[in-house]
Amino acid sequence: MSDLAGQRILLGVSAGIAAYKAADLVRRLQDAGAEVQVVMTEGAGHFVGATTFQALSGRPVRSSLWDEAAEAAMSHIELARWASRVLVAPASADLIARLAHGFANDLLTTLCLATDAPIAIAPAMNRLMWANAAMQANIETLRARGVAVFGPAEGDQACGEVGAGRMLEPLELVACLSESGKTGRLAGRRLLVSAGPTYEDLDPVRFLGNRSSGKMGFALAAEAAAMGADVTLVAGPVGLATPVGVRRIDVRRALEMREAILAALPGQDGYIGTAAVADYMPAETAKQKMKKSGEVLTLELRRTPDILAEVARHAQRPRCVVGFAAETQQLAEYARGKLRDKGLDLIAANDVARAGIGFESDDNALSVFSADASHELGPGRKSLVARQLLELVADFLESKA
Repeated sequence: MSDLAGQRILLGVSAGIAAYKAADLVRRLQDAGAEVQVVMTEGAGHFVGATTFQALSGRPVRSSLWDEAAEAAMSHIELARWASRVLVAPASADLIARLAHGFANDLLTTLCLATDAPIAIAPAMNRLMWANAAMQANIETLRARGVAVFGPAEGDQACGEVGAGRMLEPLELVACLSESGKTGRLAGRRLLVSAGPTYEDLDPVRFLGNRSSGKMGFALAAEAAAMGADVTLVAGPVGLATPVGVRRIDVRRALEMREAILAALPGQDGYIGTAAVADYMPAETAKQKMKKSGEVLTLELRRTPDILAEVARHAQRPRCVVGFAAETQQLAEYARGKLRDKGLDLIAANDVARAGIGFESDDNALSVFSADASHELGPGRKSLVARQLLELVADFLESKA
């Protein structure tokens, strides 16, 4: 039996000459045992007619949020709930940009925001559009949120050029969709990830914090979920969307992060501590805003708990404990010392003094150390580096099975 048998596939069709292939894709998905509901963008209708899709799928095609007969029953929400998988093929440059930025200005993008079903896209566009930096940033944004990207392929294009940008063929897309639904290397594993900074309040207005954006931790959570893991993410104060399929716990202070992590620790197979937890916190938090009172202000600070070391020696210690070390000098020496002193299994170190990686950047590069080996990951998008690190975590867990 096909892996797609019984699946309810919402097939989104956006504007592009590759829309003609979507008609064959409907039939191929049905041959694999899936039910198919087609949703077209307004522009897609300039390339292929709704009647074709309706005849092939046996279902009325939807294309507008303003269909009074359908929307009287909130049909767009019903469609979002109906779908067990969403595939957008072809996915135009415009459609990808709107998905990446969370637009809901037509039926298809609204459905993608309103569904909790896994989403996949099959890009189709000119080779230069595909290579454009804005397009690649949009693709990485979607990948970081757990959206699967199928293709594109290379070859002759309708515009007469040759290169990457062709939509995959229907049978290839059916295979990709089937494969993406299978369990990944972390299937059945439970992973706990911490991400972002902590803010230690001085008074109701001011706090001590750091430059961590949380992007690396969120990328790890998203990629781990895509690899089949059951992921719990403990996040400091960041402005990032929760990755698809990830359970999120928001905290602010180091003590709150410690409490949340220890509460979630039982039964975890791995802990990845990417959070930049404050080393010190104010001995006292003023109840009112502190006023200027002289040329020098002296603050009394106290050490915060060492969450990473506590997890590593905990009675319910996960089998794989991974730490992070943000360094500006002697990276390998400091990272190996932290690995040894805290009793970690792996430590991922990055040189935050290097331009273009680390804090607030979308890119990263990591030197990963274990007791007897080292690995260089990246440089590249944080989602890519996250996947590479998780492969090392999977290797470690499998070696301890």
